Amino acid sequence: MITPERLKHYWWALVGVLGIVLFWAGIWDGIGGLPYLSNPFISLIVGVIVLAASGLILKEFDPSGEEEKKIHQVLHTISNHPQKHEFHIKYHDHLSKKGVIHHARYLKDIEKGFLIFVEKEGKEIFVPIHRVAEVLHKGKSYWKH
Repeated sequence: MITPERLKHYWWALVGVLGIVLFWAGIWDGIGGLPYLSNPFISLIVGVIVLAASGLILKEFDPSGEEEKKIHQVLHTISNHPQKHEFHIKYHDHLSKKGVIHHARYLKDIEKGFLIFVEKEGKEIFVPIHRVAEVLHKGKSYWKH
């Protein structure tokens, strides 16, 4: 049975779809009408350059996110490892623009895409997982990005 709430939901969904279609039609006709981009080959080349510059094309070649799954699996393994103290985690610090190594024994938790390290002074350091470059075990590379 269609209730007024459901009818309202379907109505706004239809309005949303219509908005997306009109937005896309405006982009299609607006950019497609530019003199050089009306040529399909030039349009293709410009599109590939834009996607490559934005990084989206590189992400699309790994559609299942295998690399991301792999680092999550490695980090969870280390976090629960009985000899966790034998591991080091190296990541790229965006602010200092250099590689930083943290001892895995200070790894407190992994939450929502972040590693949480607790230093001796009780200070917490949050490291985005996507910045992890390498995991070392006894000084040798265990996993590398």
